[in-house]
Amino acid sequence: MASLDDRPTLLAIQHVPWETPHRVLDLCGELAVRTVKPLAGQALPDHDEVAGAIAMGGPMNVDEVERFPGLAAEREWIAEANRRELPVLGICLGAQLLARALGAAVRPGAQKEIGFAPVEVHDPADPVLGALAPTTEVLHWHGDVFDLPPDATSLASSALTEHQAFRRGNSWGVLFHPEMDFALLEAWLAVPEMIDEALAVLGEDGCAALPAPAEALEAELVERTTPGLRAFVELVAAAS
Repeated sequence: MASLDDRPTLLAIQHVPWETPHRVLDLCGELAVRTVKPLAGQALPDHDEVAGAIAMGGPMNVDEVERFPGLAAEREWIAEANRRELPVLGICLGAQLLARALGAAVRPGAQKEIGFAPVEVHDPADPVLGALAPTTEVLHWHGDVFDLPPDATSLASSALTEHQAFRRGNSWGVLFHPEMDFALLEAWLAVPEMIDEALAVLGEDGCAALPAPAEALEAELVERTTPGLRAFVELVAAAS
């Protein structure tokens, strides 16, 4: 599970160029980070080669396996990682893939949830999300939602989405974006696909208004999300 430089390896699963671990990478000094792009045809490594994984977001649906064949292999890989108790953190699409891999349905929500809105965190003792309890305003950017997987614990909800986060074993699925800061949102708003989606949901005024709360909330969000992201990284380091 260690890399060539003897540091434990965190696998970063990336689906589109603009969805990266972002701030998580700043906490990975004790880890080697290996990025794999399964939808571009890159093979996922053997589980024995890594100490944990973080699966990032993307605009595709988890069941679009004919259009994106790599999704099927990724779901199987994630399910096996959970069975082996490797630490896994799925964010947005990554959370949906984790839920699907663990047997839950993933489907379009009643409406797309884009922008800043509160989440209620149900377990203040959870190592990854507990620091956000009882409620924190976070960035949402998703259309699909998931049922709670069997034997999983629901960790967070929002006004529009019953299950914003869950945990099963050493795997966490988080539908919102704990890795967010102002620089990330600014980068997303330079991506045509992201702009088009935001415009369709929020309109021109709503889209133009997104940077203001990102800037206003950045300091608090970074402070409150960093402990959980660090706890996940430390869990990966300890898994080696």
